[in-house]
Amino acid sequence: MKTRRRQGVRLKEDRGVVSILETLDIGTGERTVLAEFEELIEAPNWTADGKRLIYNSCGLLHSFDLAGRTSAPIDSGFADWCNNDHVLSPDNSQVAVSHHAEEDGQSRIYVLPLAGGQPVLVTPMAPSYLHGWSPDGRTLAYCAERDDAYDIYTIPVLGGVETRLTDTPGLDDGPEYSPDGRHIWFNSTRSGLMQIWRMDADGGGQTRMTDEESNNWFPHVSPDGRSVAYIAYRKGDVAPADHPPNKQVELRLMPIAGGPSRVLAELFGGQGTMNVNSWSPDSRQLAFVSYRPR
Repeated sequence: MKTRRRQGVRLKEDRGVVSILETLDIGTGERTVLAEFEELIEAPNWTADGKRLIYNSCGLLHSFDLAGRTSAPIDSGFADWCNNDHVLSPDNSQVAVSHHAEEDGQSRIYVLPLAGGQPVLVTPMAPSYLHGWSPDGRTLAYCAERDDAYDIYTIPVLGGVETRLTDTPGLDDGPEYSPDGRHIWFNSTRSGLMQIWRMDADGGGQTRMTDEESNNWFPHVSPDGRSVAYIAYRKGDVAPADHPPNKQVELRLMPIAGGPSRVLAELFGGQGTMNVNSWSPDSRQLAFVSYRPR
């Protein structure tokens, strides 16, 4: 059982790697390097207008302009200890973050304007790790530890009572809504290895979607609702409930209805590579971070 996940950073973190921000063309497999960073960067989101990527680095959010290939920090107020679980609202007016509170170091979910501003607390209970925002803009989906177990919960964006959607042995993580809002995709160790699952938005109909000899993490549904991208660790390289950095991993793609996956790319990465949805608005590209040892 995991007891600590995705610890955020406030100072410059050095994992002994160079961070490489890339995009990948789903049709051709072509990879394009956008920029290299000496500091650790993680988890790019693509904005709905296709012009920017939002990533985290050193506890803060940054906006990367795709045309000029330049980065600028986003003012997140007191939330200066954010991890790689940030998600944009459907209309891109807001961004939700998982921030480690100063008083106890525990991750809680906050919402703030994407243009910058003071965060508003959504989940008083901790630890809570954000992953999904419903297409109607009303609900957040997240992984949280309650009663010594990590399960999937939802909560209104404006705050309120959280709803538990999973309650099975093992770790359930990475919940993300389908574009039509009918389903939540997630990953779970309930069958042994970490595999991709899908359930109805209310928690019903929990269905295993991959059966592979690998540990599969963080399913991301394409905006056109046709495909699901995820990260695969080699069996034996990691414990099923762990997703560490600095591993050889694959980015895989599967049809929305399930079935055989195909490998899009092999790279050195894992934690930080693609924790949150990073599809381009036209569903033709993925943004991700690979790493290179110094």
